[in-house]
Amino acid sequence: MPTYQFEAMDATGQEIKDLIEAPSEEEAQATIRQMGYFVTKLTEKKAKKAAEKQVKKSGKTFAFGRVKSKILTTFTRQLSILQDAGLPILRSLRILQNQAKPGQLKNCLMDVCEEIESGSSLSEAMAKSPKAFNRLYCNMIKAGEAGGALETILQRLAEFMERSESLKRKVKSALIYPICVVGFAAGILVFIMMKIVPAFQKIFDEFGVELPAMTVLLVKISYGIINFWYLIPGIPIGIWLFVKLVCKFSHGRYGFHLFLIKMPLFGQLVEKNVIARAMRTLGTLVASGVPILEALQITRETSGNAVFEKLFSKVHDAIREGETISQPLKDYAKPGFHPVALFFWIMFVGAFVAAPVAALLYMLKLNSRVVDDMVVNMVDVGEETGELDTMLYKVADTYDEEVAVLTEGLMALMEPLLIIILGVAVGFIVIALFLPLIKLISSLT
Repeated sequence: MPTYQFEAMDATGQEIKDLIEAPSEEEAQATIRQMGYFVTKLTEKKAKKAAEKQVKKSGKTFAFGRVKSKILTTFTRQLSILQDAGLPILRSLRILQNQAKPGQLKNCLMDVCEEIESGSSLSEAMAKSPKAFNRLYCNMIKAGEAGGALETILQRLAEFMERSESLKRKVKSALIYPICVVGFAAGILVFIMMKIVPAFQKIFDEFGVELPAMTVLLVKISYGIINFWYLIPGIPIGIWLFVKLVCKFSHGRYGFHLFLIKMPLFGQLVEKNVIARAMRTLGTLVASGVPILEALQITRETSGNAVFEKLFSKVHDAIREGETISQPLKDYAKPGFHPVALFFWIMFVGAFVAAPVAALLYMLKLNSRVVDDMVVNMVDVGEETGELDTMLYKVADTYDEEVAVLTEGLMALMEPLLIIILGVAVGFIVIALFLPLIKLISSLT
């Protein structure tokens, strides 16, 4: 039997809200009148809920994981354009929801629209969909709603995400070439060691050729690869799992991230990339009207590096006690000694230059700061002039350019290094195989 929700007034004029079951709407009204009430509103509750559930069920699709940053960036830019055109926020969201492909973003937009229809603000609705909108995103939207400049905030947010996505694409595209070359070359070398070298070794054994030391070493390496082939994928996977396990602990994560920003060749690239992202995040939040303490907290959470998380925590505490940003940014920029970082230096760098040398190189970097004087001075000038957000944007732009230059320089350096390494490997194999062949040919003639 259908259930009806009704609103009515009694003889004294008092409003009554209740539920009633009846076979039809007419019988429901008749029953309510018999109760001495005057019906003002009557709706079928179950039918409405069922319809809503059906719509919801038919619209949503199965999806897992978070919304990709590229998809969210496109959505933010489109939403900013619609808001700039003067469309109501709910209508804008419905338009983007309808044109979105089935997936996590579409599901989240459906939830956001339902929350807004039930009376929630845009920031509150987005905060309930963390798989699409993180804390940075929600706080910027909240600041835009409070200041009445949502379209401006969306534009800033879209620009911020586009710059971050552009930098990410540059780094990824630069890494694709050397990774492909190394993978392809490694595959060829493994094939030679597993198939070609054993075939030559059989020939040498049949003719009783005395093998030189170089060839003996090559044969041992070949049989080592054949017998322990599983170590080829197993070692990198094992290292990856070990790093993941270490990073589960706060001290381990801090030490590994300290190693990343201080390691040879790639350390500067990682450090400057983190600084660029952090400064742009902080600048965007400050420009959007987010309080500085909250902005620092959000920047800390979104930095993605434990060393900078600790740094921003100390800056946050110092500002709360009445200090400026620049001074604690300078005072706490030296991470100091960390045993886990030393371990990773010995583990990874020591594989190329010996463990004592790796430990010495780590000690030489103890006094280096993760934030240089340029960042500190520009932040200081920004605080003095009241244009902190502008200065933070300039720092971010500068470091973005440096990251791009460093990436290009490293890729230019990687190419000849890869050629040299592959040339040495191939040359070793060719010489080791041809020396006994020359002996064999000489003995036959």
